[in-house]
Amino acid sequence: MDETMKKPQDEIEKTEEAASAEDLKDTQEAPEAPAQETAQQEEDQLAKAQRQAEEYLEMAQRVQADFDNFRRRNASVRAEAYEDGAREAVKLFLPVLDNLERALEAESEDENLKSGVQMIHRQFLSVLEKRGVTVIDRKGEKFDPHLENAVMQADKSMGEPGTVAQVLQKGYMMGETVLRHAMVQVVEE
Repeated sequence: MDETMKKPQDEIEKTEEAASAEDLKDTQEAPEAPAQETAQQEEDQLAKAQRQAEEYLEMAQRVQADFDNFRRRNASVRAEAYEDGAREAVKLFLPVLDNLERALEAESEDENLKSGVQMIHRQFLSVLEKRGVTVIDRKGEKFDPHLENAVMQADKSMGEPGTVAQVLQKGYMMGETVLRHAMVQVVEE
C-alpha cells in the first residue's frame, strides 16, 4: 500500500482502538457506579429503618410508662373511692348506734333483753373499731372546732374556760376523717 493510504488507515485503526478501549473502560466503570449507588441507597434505607425502629421503641416505652402511671392512679382512686364508700356506710349506722346506747340507758326489768342489747352494742363497737372508727369524747379538754360543734355554753363553774363541759352527742372519726362532729357544751370564756 501506499504510504499516504497507510496513514489514514493507521489513524482509523488507532481511533477504533481508542474507541473500543473507552467502551471497555465505560463498561467496566458502569457496573461499579450502579453498585455504589445501590450500596448508598441500601445504607440510607437501613439508617431510615433504624431511626424508625428507635422512634417506635421510644413510643412504646412512653405508652408503657403512661399505662403504668394510669394503673397507679387508678389503683389510688379505687382505694379512695372504697374508703369514701366505707365512711358513708358507717355514717348511716351512727344513728343506730346512738339508739342502742339510749336503749342501754333506759330502765328495764327484763335482764335478758338488756343483756342482748349489750351484746349487740359490743359487737357493733367491735366492728366499727376494726374499720378504724374511734369516738370523739373530749370532756374536760380544750374545745376543738375541727372535732366538735359547740351547741351550748356552760357556766364558768363547770370547768376551765374554753373547755368541753359536757358531750351531748358523741362524735366519730374514721382514720383522720371526722364522720360526725361531737355536739358539746363549752365553758364560756
